[in-house]
Amino acid sequence: MPLSTPTVARTPQHVRQVNFRSYERADGLWDIEGELLDTKAIDLPRPNGEGIRKAGDPIHHMRIRVTVNTQLVVQAIEAAMEAHPVQGCPGALEAMQRMVGCSMARGWRKSIDANLAGVAGCTHMRELLQNMATAAFQSIVSAFNTAPDQPPAYLGRCTGWSFNGPAVTQYYPQFVGWLLPDGKGTPQPPVATENT
Repeated sequence: MPLSTPTVARTPQHVRQVNFRSYERADGLWDIEGELLDTKAIDLPRPNGEGIRKAGDPIHHMRIRVTVNTQLVVQAIEAAMEAHPVQGCPGALEAMQRMVGCSMARGWRKSIDANLAGVAGCTHMRELLQNMATAAFQSIVSAFNTAPDQPPAYLGRCTGWSFNGPAVTQYYPQFVGWLLPDGKGTPQPPVATENT
């Protein structure tokens, strides 16, 4: 169902477009690519007072390609800034290499914070990286294969895949009633109760 039609007049201001694409490579690795593009919907004076930024001109246009293996460990990373608002932004590109060897499957956000926090990195590149893991999860199904007696990793992690919901009942009835303590960690089977 779409959003409701606005009932108050509105003027567009800012447009952010984020895209992710994944590619299975002939060498057994995977490329996950992310792109972020920020534009203004109206002409605005530049912050330094030097002219006007025209509507549609890129403020941020950034791309990242992360190459991972089937266990989601980063093998290589490439980043580019086609447009950036200030001169110093490209200085963040070199630090991106610190992500090689990190795992998208475990501790990805912590690795981003440890390697690219603050002035070592770029806010927009960090944002792209954080969400690239989700694109990888959607692409590399084999990374989440579990033993037959264990639920797939995505069960119990959102409303749609609640252990007590209709999707689990339909597709994974053997895991109905399992528990995920505090919404993270390892799922546990329901505690059996004795009949008295």
